[in-house]
Amino acid sequence: MRGAAKGLILTDSSVGGHTEKAKKTMCQLLGMNCNTPTDICFSFAGFQARGGLTDVHGDGWGIAFFEGRGVRVFLDPKASSASPVAELVRQYPIHSLNVIAHIRKATQGVITLENTHPFQRELWGRYWVFAHNGNLKGFMPELPGHFQPVGQTDSERAFCYLMESLRHRFPDGEPSRDTLFAEIRKIATEIGSHGEFNFLLSNGTCLFAHCASRLTYIVRQAPFDQAHLKDQDLTVDFRKLTSPADRVAIVATTPLTDNETWLPMAPGSLMLFVDGAPVDAGPAGTCAFIRTDPPAC
Repeated sequence: MRGAAKGLILTDSSVGGHTEKAKKTMCQLLGMNCNTPTDICFSFAGFQARGGLTDVHGDGWGIAFFEGRGVRVFLDPKASSASPVAELVRQYPIHSLNVIAHIRKATQGVITLENTHPFQRELWGRYWVFAHNGNLKGFMPELPGHFQPVGQTDSERAFCYLMESLRHRFPDGEPSRDTLFAEIRKIATEIGSHGEFNFLLSNGTCLFAHCASRLTYIVRQAPFDQAHLKDQDLTVDFRKLTSPADRVAIVATTPLTDNETWLPMAPGSLMLFVDGAPVDAGPAGTCAFIRTDPPAC
């Protein structure tokens, strides 16, 4: 790794923060973790609109659904609001325990398929999926090992560095979940010293969500109610679609609905979602990105 970016400040999590002016709107992240296989059609309908219809993110989109040990990935460098592939996904109720989606506003790398999130790699006999929101300036780590970027984005470089770091730290296989959480927190802090590093990461068994500047989440569980999208005039009554034991956590850059209470994640924090709820896996403080202007991606 090269030296940390300038402008580090201390936060109440006792880990560094990064201050920088920003000029563009953020990319959009969407994640789902649940305790029973669930489709994401409702949330994706609102999310899709942010790719060129209700927001300016027109540089591609992608979504990954875990199904058992496999993963089904859809990518398109076109704006999601005008993408036939996005329409297919919206109408195709794929049931999954973990989902990661991304709408891109390009800052590094041209608008092509290979630069479209989410990215996928294999580690310890499982697929890992990653999507990033932010801009990592001067982040050019040496990657001499197994994981190499295909495209030109800082996001894919960060993912490869994260995977290579985990592989080097645990060469004999996947550690316990708490140990893994602690190591991902450490790596997120290191990478976050180079700029804004909001991300979602999953291996199909759980969902890691890192907030550098802005992420929100909601846990839907009994008693269920109706929800109305902010970006589409669409309402769903979850009471008619769920059982009392169902529980679903949705993570998004900004709230997708306008009649539910979404919780903001603390800037400079890592969260772990298992079976549709956040779990305590140890100290969570990382590197906050402090905005001084409207957000960038």
